[in-house]
Amino acid sequence: MWQPKFHFAPDTRIATAGSCFAQHISRYLRARNAAVVDLEPAPLGLSAANAMKYGYGIYSARYGNIYTVRHLLQLTEEALGRFAPSDAVWERNGRFFDAMRIGVEPGGLPSAEAVRRHRQQHLAQVRRLFAKTDVFVFTLGLTEAWTHAESGTVYPTAPGTIAGSYRPEVHAFRNFDFLDVYKDFVKFHRIATKRNPGLKFLLTVSPVPLAATASDKHVLVATTYSKSVLRAVAGKLAETFENVDYFPSFDLLSSASTRGVFHSPDARQITEPGVEAVMRIFFDAQPALAQAPAPVAAGEQDKGRAAGRTPEDPAAEAVCEDILLDAFSR
Repeated sequence: MWQPKFHFAPDTRIATAGSCFAQHISRYLRARNAAVVDLEPAPLGLSAANAMKYGYGIYSARYGNIYTVRHLLQLTEEALGRFAPSDAVWERNGRFFDAMRIGVEPGGLPSAEAVRRHRQQHLAQVRRLFAKTDVFVFTLGLTEAWTHAESGTVYPTAPGTIAGSYRPEVHAFRNFDFLDVYKDFVKFHRIATKRNPGLKFLLTVSPVPLAATASDKHVLVATTYSKSVLRAVAGKLAETFENVDYFPSFDLLSSASTRGVFHSPDARQITEPGVEAVMRIFFDAQPALAQAPAPVAAGEQDKGRAAGRTPEDPAAEAVCEDILLDAFSR
């Protein structure tokens, strides 16, 4: 199913980002002892469960889920001082949250200034990310997004779900089309390769359907539109750029020939056998990474090494905020 444009070596430095399905790819790569970049590791002493809860060891930096390419582009531009997000600190019950990565501090911080300080530390690591990476793996997740109407700032979840409040005079719904997504990635590609000319990109598309939609369409129709756009964009980018490849996890998991066996009963999650099937195809095509996973030493997770989670770990379930859109729609 996949004939990769480029092959990974055991020391290939791999960075991961994207929607919640990207967490599975990162998890399996770590279990194979691949050289996954982690610039914001969990503090020593933090349990694996709490590390995941606070956004450690999930991706290569602590940016949380990045569902849209516009969000990825804005994060990169912000890290380089080219973009300043609007309405970027949200409040709930006297606690303050980074609206750009709303889930990484589930209890919030004591002040807006504390949020800004934390974000500056985070952006410093995002700046380092591309210089320290050989392959950037990104999973395209959604076309729908909530934005700051005046500035165009994109949020990973709707205002008012986890924190903040929805204000119709401030916030607006946006459903990106093919040209929006394609142009955003081309711009991101230009910025990233300028900082690291040897950088390669591996794209996937999340097979996880929308839990709800803010469009006026049925959620099934909205899901079909979103995934069709993202799959078409990923294919076009792989055709256009020599250093961009597409891995067909979406194609396998969404195919009618699989008869839905890789989806949970609520059709909202990919089962572990589904993830295993996808990653078996991945590792079959990348023989240098195909060695058996190293066992996790007893007690290692309790030392806070969230990166040591294995595919069998109960903590392996992906962390997703987009399901909260269902609460927002009600």
